[in-house]
Amino acid sequence: MDNNATQERLGKARRYAAQCLRDEAQALTDLIGQLDEGFDRAVEMIFHCKGKVIVTGVGKSGNVGAKIAATFSSTGTPAFYINPLDVYHGDLGVMTTDDIVLALSNSGQTDELLRFIPIVLHMGIPIISMTSNPESLLAKYSNAHILVKVDKEACPLNLAPTSSTTAALAMGDALAVALMEVRNFKPHDFAQFHPGGELGKRLLTTAADVMKTDDLPIIPSDMHLGEAIIHVSKGKLGLGVSLVDGKVEGLITDGDIRRAMERWQSEFFDKTMRDIMTIHPKCVSPQTKVTEIQRIMNKHKVHTVLVVDQERHLLGIVDHYRCML
Repeated sequence: MDNNATQERLGKARRYAAQCLRDEAQALTDLIGQLDEGFDRAVEMIFHCKGKVIVTGVGKSGNVGAKIAATFSSTGTPAFYINPLDVYHGDLGVMTTDDIVLALSNSGQTDELLRFIPIVLHMGIPIISMTSNPESLLAKYSNAHILVKVDKEACPLNLAPTSSTTAALAMGDALAVALMEVRNFKPHDFAQFHPGGELGKRLLTTAADVMKTDDLPIIPSDMHLGEAIIHVSKGKLGLGVSLVDGKVEGLITDGDIRRAMERWQSEFFDKTMRDIMTIHPKCVSPQTKVTEIQRIMNKHKVHTVLVVDQERHLLGIVDHYRCML
């Protein structure tokens, strides 16, 4: 095949890819108009659920269901995925009457899933279904039905599950996000479910975990600025701290020193740290989260905070770089 023919085929493939993305994007936009009382009922049921959300589905719907279950679990809704075929081989024991089943099926007529439903009904477990057909058997036997309908698949043959699975996945995200809002789910809650991730680490790490505690640049308040410059430089934090009985009295920064030199010029070396130090520097407790320290730094345009106890005894120093986990 010559180069022109190859380029033509690649160009055609890219056009098909672009059309696929447009079709799936349209399918997601169309879901907004499908949000109804069934969605509201599903949110209410899951919010009041005392047990777990058991997500189930077959084939591609099962793959989507597994991801939805994972999203639920990481956002405050205990959930897991179960293959309906495994129920007949011992997995039924994980289900209790406190649980809710979320069943996914595009047609709502999936045979393997329909054979699973009578078992759920017999146990008295509520069912939420997610299908494209509100008149399907699965929808009719559900306590709440979430409509997820697409005009066409993104597949050129309109056969392979593409737009429909993307829509189901997005609706699962919408359900999880709605529950987060209802539960008033906060960043620190998210961190509890993601302790190993970067975000979780940032949200859980405290000042005590990152603060510098050795070789702190402690400078007497009566020290002349010419000598104080040396201590600030050796400290490599761009500051010096004055203490009285171990308690924070004040703080100077290299910026304070530069401004003092411009202001007093020849008189600069006659001045002491007390003449330029900030009496009330920004302080935090050892339990303060790194994310809160970053907020304080950004708000007050400072690069360092002091870590103190309740009596303002200096425990350590946290600078901008120590917050970069």
